[in-house]
Amino acid sequence: MAARGGQDGRGGRRKGLRAAGLALAAALLLGAGAAGWAYWHLNDNIRSVDINGALGDDRPARPVTVPSGSPSASPVPTGALNVLVLGSDSRSGEENRELGGGDSEGARSDTAMVVHLDAGRTAATVVSIPRDTLVDRPSCPLPSGGSTPEASGAMFNTAYELGGPVCAVKTVETLTGVRMDHYVEVDFSGFADLVDALGGVTVTTDVDIDDDKSHLHLDAGTHHLDGTEALGLARTRYGLAGGSDLARIELQHKLVKALLEQISTTDLLTDPTRLYQVADAVTGSLTTDTGLDSLSELVNLGRSLGDLDADDVRTLTMPVLPAPADPNRVVADQPEAADLWESLR
Repeated sequence: MAARGGQDGRGGRRKGLRAAGLALAAALLLGAGAAGWAYWHLNDNIRSVDINGALGDDRPARPVTVPSGSPSASPVPTGALNVLVLGSDSRSGEENRELGGGDSEGARSDTAMVVHLDAGRTAATVVSIPRDTLVDRPSCPLPSGGSTPEASGAMFNTAYELGGPVCAVKTVETLTGVRMDHYVEVDFSGFADLVDALGGVTVTTDVDIDDDKSHLHLDAGTHHLDGTEALGLARTRYGLAGGSDLARIELQHKLVKALLEQISTTDLLTDPTRLYQVADAVTGSLTTDTGLDSLSELVNLGRSLGDLDADDVRTLTMPVLPAPADPNRVVADQPEAADLWESLR
């Protein structure tokens, strides 16, 4: 998205992002009695998975943090952070089917992004991992006991399909050598609810999109999308030239920037009703690791992003090449991919 000129524009975006970071805590605006119920409801919305407990110490080391000298007066964390964000393309449930999720049971992680927050939390890098990437999938523990089998040359998104969030994290860490500090999974229909609660998003597409599978039909140009349309944009693939997953990722990156812009320009703190709708949509759509599974922890993370502007978020795709054995699949392009992941450690 193009930067808006002048200090007032940047200040407005920062104010908006700070408001977004504090949005859940600001449910207290609903009044003392309602606030208690609202806090309980929003907190109860959040689902979690104990990633650390499942994986133990068999994973990349955490980076060593060098003390900055005098202790900070603020409890808000400012260190570098890596978060695995998955879009869960659920195939079950009437609402998800109506949104183009298909008829089969189960869920897939058709969208995977490693979000790296720099120390200071004033810049971020978002790296997408194509779902069609062939990887060495490690053995992963299962909640019911036992483990998934190792597999060489497996499609990346089979890790989540077979072993859930734990296996998705372990596969990403095996592929990248980067420790994932947190895990955030965004539900298929919940994302649409969030966009609607924010009043939609404005996105510019460079090509016509005509995709019956994602229910999206757009001429090239600028469009203000509601939640269903934004979700269609995130999922569309067959309406693009060649049905490329890489082209879909480019649209997802546009959507990430558009969502940040919409959050930054929506003054949630002056509209308690919309504030609650956004908070309900956010918490209702999330599955996190146990380090982010409470309202207070999410608010603390949001507060730490108060100085992060949409213009300071860089979006990339992991460098890939067509797979030698299958032109419809890709493999990591080395050494470029390794160099990218090294820069995020």
